[in-house]
Amino acid sequence: MDAIYKRRSIRKYSTRPVPRESIENIIRAGMNAPSAGNQQPWHFIVIERRKVLDEIPNIHPHAEMVRQAPVSILVCGDLSMETHTGYWVQDCAAATENMLLAVVSEGLGSVWLGVHPRHDRVEKLRRLLNIPDHVVPFSLLPIGFPAEKKGRKDEFHPERIHFNTWKGGAS
Repeated sequence: MDAIYKRRSIRKYSTRPVPRESIENIIRAGMNAPSAGNQQPWHFIVIERRKVLDEIPNIHPHAEMVRQAPVSILVCGDLSMETHTGYWVQDCAAATENMLLAVVSEGLGSVWLGVHPRHDRVEKLRRLLNIPDHVVPFSLLPIGFPAEKKGRKDEFHPERIHFNTWKGGAS
């Protein structure tokens, strides 16, 4: 629970490089996410080249922080690997969340930048990174040592919990 409460959207990073071991641990966490029928339809593109990182905010309107991040990881869904059609989105979302929690455990910061289903972002990232048509860019995680402090957060809302039926429904 500690990593869940500590996980915050970090948008400011120091220039300190992210160790390769941390990048591997983060991707390992993503690859250990649950997936429909264990199809694991994901690929991960590690982006470290400054020229490429600096181009991403021209594609994604909410990605300005990528210009500060020493590395970003693009989570992609491979449609040719699907054995349960349409579930790749849930699978890649689970991988993304696992990675965000691993980022916290590595003492790093990140923020989930949505790519899919925005067609323009998908297509422009495909071109920038030479991604084949059957692979869909899903989410982008800029990663670095945080240059901002955010406290723990607990978003528990008991009024949104319903047992057996919706509130006011039959017992």
